[in-house]
Amino acid sequence: MSSDNPTANASGASPAGSAVMNHRQILFVIFGLMAGMFLSALDQTVVGTAIRTIGDDLHGLSLQAWVTTAYLIVSTISTPIYGKLSDIFGRRPLFLFAIVVFIVGSVLASFSTSMIELAVFRAVQGLGAGGLMSMPLAIMGDMLAPRERAKYQGYFLAVFGVSSVIGPLIGGLFAGSNEILWIAGWRWVFLINVPIGLAALAMVLRFLHLPKVDRHSVRIDWWGAAAVIVALVPLLLVAEEGQIWGWSSPASIACYGIGVIGVVAFILIEVRMKEDALIPITLFHSATFSMATVIGVLVGFGMFGAMMTIPLYLQIVLGSTPTESGFQMLPMILGLMIASIASGQLIARNGRYRMFPILGTGLMSAGFLYFTFLRYDSSFWFVAGGMLLIGLGLGQLMQTLTIASQNSVGLRDMGVATSASTFFRQIGGTLGTAVMLSLLFTVMPLNIQTSLSDGPTLKSALNAAMTPSVATAPENKAIMALIYTNMVTPVEKGAQQAAHAAGVKALVAKGVPQAQAESTVPAQPLDFSKPAVRSQVVDQVAPTIAQKLKSATGSSSAGSSALNDTSFLKGANPALSKPFLTGFTASTIVIYWVALMVVLLAFVLALFFKTPPLRAKSALQEAADNAAARADDADLLLQHTAERMGALVEPGSHTHAGSSSSGDGGGSR
Repeated sequence: MSSDNPTANASGASPAGSAVMNHRQILFVIFGLMAGMFLSALDQTVVGTAIRTIGDDLHGLSLQAWVTTAYLIVSTISTPIYGKLSDIFGRRPLFLFAIVVFIVGSVLASFSTSMIELAVFRAVQGLGAGGLMSMPLAIMGDMLAPRERAKYQGYFLAVFGVSSVIGPLIGGLFAGSNEILWIAGWRWVFLINVPIGLAALAMVLRFLHLPKVDRHSVRIDWWGAAAVIVALVPLLLVAEEGQIWGWSSPASIACYGIGVIGVVAFILIEVRMKEDALIPITLFHSATFSMATVIGVLVGFGMFGAMMTIPLYLQIVLGSTPTESGFQMLPMILGLMIASIASGQLIARNGRYRMFPILGTGLMSAGFLYFTFLRYDSSFWFVAGGMLLIGLGLGQLMQTLTIASQNSVGLRDMGVATSASTFFRQIGGTLGTAVMLSLLFTVMPLNIQTSLSDGPTLKSALNAAMTPSVATAPENKAIMALIYTNMVTPVEKGAQQAAHAAGVKALVAKGVPQAQAESTVPAQPLDFSKPAVRSQVVDQVAPTIAQKLKSATGSSSAGSSALNDTSFLKGANPALSKPFLTGFTASTIVIYWVALMVVLLAFVLALFFKTPPLRAKSALQEAADNAAARADDADLLLQHTAERMGALVEPGSHTHAGSSSSGDGGGSR
C-alpha cells in the first residue's frame, strides 16, 4: 500500500520545502483531467444538437424535456456529494468512478427504445457527469498554489471551446445519418462517448497519481445527502416543467412545499453535522467564500438564463442550422479563452485578483446592454460583438470565483468548497433558465401580435399573403397555414363580394335588369395578382385588423410555435416572417434587460468583494510542510528528553530503527 505520508510523490518522499509535484507530473495529471472534462462537455453539446432527431425516432418529442431534466437533476445533486466524498476517500477513486458510470450510462442510452428509457439512462450519465465537472477543479486546487492555478485554467477552457465547436458538428453528422455501421445514426451520439471515455480512463489511470495525505476519520453525512435530494429534486423539477404545468398548478405547489421542507431540513442537518456536513456551514463563516458564492449564483442566473437565447436568435432569426450556430458561438469562446489566459497570467505574476470579478461583471453587463439594441435584421457581426463582450467577462469570472473559494479553505475542505462553488453556480443557472424561459414564453405571443399590428409591417405582410404566387409557394405553405390563411381568406372573400356588389349596382343604375347584372359581373372580379388591386384592399382593411390585434389578449399560438417548431420560418417570404422575427427579437431583449439587472447586482457586490492574498503554496505542499514541521518538532522533543534523561541514543535514531524493524513484526499499533 502507498504511504500516507503527505510528502510522498511519484519519486519518493520530498523534504520540507521541496515541490510535492514537478511541472512534468502536473502536466500529465492535467491531461487526464482534461480528458474527463472533455467527455462531459462534448456530450452536452452533441446531445443538445441531436435531441429533436432522437425524439422523432423514439416517437416522444413531447417528452424530450424529461431527458434534459433527468440529466440536470442528478448531475446537480451529485456535485456536492462527490466533493465531500473525495475529501474523505481521495479524489482519484471518485474521478475514476465518475468516468466509469458515465461510460455505462452512455452505453445504456445508446440502446434506448423509448424516451422514458432514455431519460432514465441520461440520469445514470448525470451521476457520472457530476464528478466529471467538479473533481478536476478540486484536484487542481490540491496540487497547485492559487497563484499558479490560474495559469493552467486556459487548458480547461480550451476543452470547453473545442467541445463547443465540434460538438454541434458531430451531433449534426450523427443525427443526419440514417445508419453508421448498421446502427442508427443518432445512437452514435452516445456510443461516441465509449472510446473517448476509455481513453480518458486510461489517461487518468496512467497519469493521475496524487500524493496521499492523512484523511481524518469522519462521519458520512447520509442524512444531508438525503435532504439535498428531497430539496432539489422537486425544485429543479418545477423549474424545468413549471412552464408546462403552470406555476400555480397543484403539482407546482406540491414541489414548492416539498422543496422548502427539504431546504429547512438540510440546513438543520448541516448545522448538527458541523465539520462532517455535506456542505459545512462553517464555510460560510468566510466572507470571501460567501461573497464568491453569491456572485457565482447571480452570474450563473444571468449567464445561463440569457445566453440560451443567443443560439435561438442565430437559428430562428438569422436562419442558421444547429451546426452553424455552434460555429457562430466562437466569438464568445474566443473572448472567454483570451480573458481567462490573460487574467491567469496576471494573477500568477502578482497574486492579485480583486479587479477581475469587477471587470468581469462589468464586461458582462456591457454585453447584455449591447444586446438590448438587437434588431430582427441585425447582422451576425453585430451579434458577434455582444458575444465577445460576454465572453471576455466570463473568462475573468469563472476561474477567479473558484480560486477565491478554494483560497478560503484548507486541504481538508478543498473538495467540498470546490463542489459547493460549482453546485451553487449550477443552481443559479437552473433558476435563471427556468425564469427566463418562462418569461420568454409569456411575452412572446404579445410581442408578435404587437409587431403584426404595426401599420407598415401589417400592410407588407397582408400584401405578400394576398399575392397568389407568394401564398401558393411551397416554402410559404406552413407560415400561411399558421396564421395568414385565416387572416386573408375572409378579407379576399369580402373584397370580392363588395366588388361584385358594386359592379352589379353600377349596371343596375344604367338600367340593366338585376338578374342580368348579377350574371354579367364576375363572382370574383378582383385580380389579386395586380399590385394596385392588392394595395387598395390592404389600405382599406389594415386599420381594422390592426385594431383587432391590439385589443387581443395575446393568446395566440404563434409564440409557442416559434420555439417549439421553427420550420415554418425556413425559406419563408421575408414580409410574412418579419412579424415573427421582430416579436421574437423583442422578447429576447426583455430577457437581456433582466440579465443586465442581475449581473449589475453582481457588479455592485464585486465592488465590496474582499480578496485576501493568494497562498503561495498548494494545499498538498502545505500539508507536506506541516508534516515535516511536526516531524522536526518531534525530533526536538526527543532531543530535550534525551538530554534530561542522559540517553545514549541519538535523537531520532530510534525512529529510524523502529521503522526498519517494523517489517520484523513490530507495528503493534
